[in-house]
Amino acid sequence: MAFERAKEYLKRYGLEDRIMEFDVSSATVAEAAKAIGCKEDEIAKSLSFMVEERPILIVVASKIDNSKFKGEFHTKAKMLPFDEVENLIGHAVGGVCPFGVQENVEVYLDDSLKKFEIIYPACGSANSAVKLTVEELEQASGYKKWVDVCK
Repeated sequence: MAFERAKEYLKRYGLEDRIMEFDVSSATVAEAAKAIGCKEDEIAKSLSFMVEERPILIVVASKIDNSKFKGEFHTKAKMLPFDEVENLIGHAVGGVCPFGVQENVEVYLDDSLKKFEIIYPACGSANSAVKLTVEELEQASGYKKWVDVCK
């Protein structure tokens, strides 16, 4: 189960006490913000793309800017098809997060996250989230680098 894998992964960083599970869906930004009781802007979205035949995740707080994406990755922004996300990333849509992903997935963090003290990424299921500082996300995400690919 993806939630358990993400939870075990976060335990390595002493962050398991930050995980929240809900009785309602948190699969969309609006649902997650309502379940958590925060602003929609504070929801960190983990978006999955295919770049050079390999899956990547970009954790963002805003929408992707296609020209910035192309400038960074030298290819058009092509999100993974819905039905391939779980197999390629390790988490199903609605619970995608950078914790406990498949080994070949590179994680990037977008500069749009830096304006927040606290952010809430999903935690492997469509009814979970984890409360983190940006620094904690850096530590726990295994990110490759910071990028600027959002509007």
